[in-house]
Amino acid sequence: MLSNTLLKQPLRGTIQTTIPTDKRDQHAMASIVSIAYSPPTEIPRPKDHYHRVPATEAMLLADRGIEFDRKGKGGDRQLSIMSAATLAILREEGCHTGPGQMGEQLVLEGVDVDNLAAGSQIRLGATAIVEVVEPRTGCDRFEHIQGQHKKLVRGRFGIIARVRVSGKIAVGDDVCTLQVPLAGR
Repeated sequence: MLSNTLLKQPLRGTIQTTIPTDKRDQHAMASIVSIAYSPPTEIPRPKDHYHRVPATEAMLLADRGIEFDRKGKGGDRQLSIMSAATLAILREEGCHTGPGQMGEQLVLEGVDVDNLAAGSQIRLGATAIVEVVEPRTGCDRFEHIQGQHKKLVRGRFGIIARVRVSGKIAVGDDVCTLQVPLAGR
């Protein structure tokens, strides 16, 4: 059972479905619309859903992922990022797409996440920078949890990224693509 102290972790919070008024910028084209993470726990991974809880803010740690995230152990699979537009389509197709229900940790609006090449860099908030490692792919766990075949999400399941520069992020923060590698280089 999850202890009461764990529920008071700094990342725990309710998800904001709209960007706070003080963070709106008429010139901002892209933003973070959802943050979800897996809090540390001794409870085994649930079989019928991804273990994610929504948060309003998070600290991204270089070469690790989201601070306090039990998946934040380094390597290349530090963050799972999806597009809000793609999630809307998948919801219409019968998928469960609430915060973290697709196994994602971040959802971005205004960025064509599914078409970012490996090596592309994205600034999240004022200082955090992540780099695309590879596209996410569906797996048997996705099929079990969603009740859909993994072919349904092929090419539109977002990306796996690594954190290159640490920084605090929050729902509503601006997002900017910094570097997109040229094809064939």
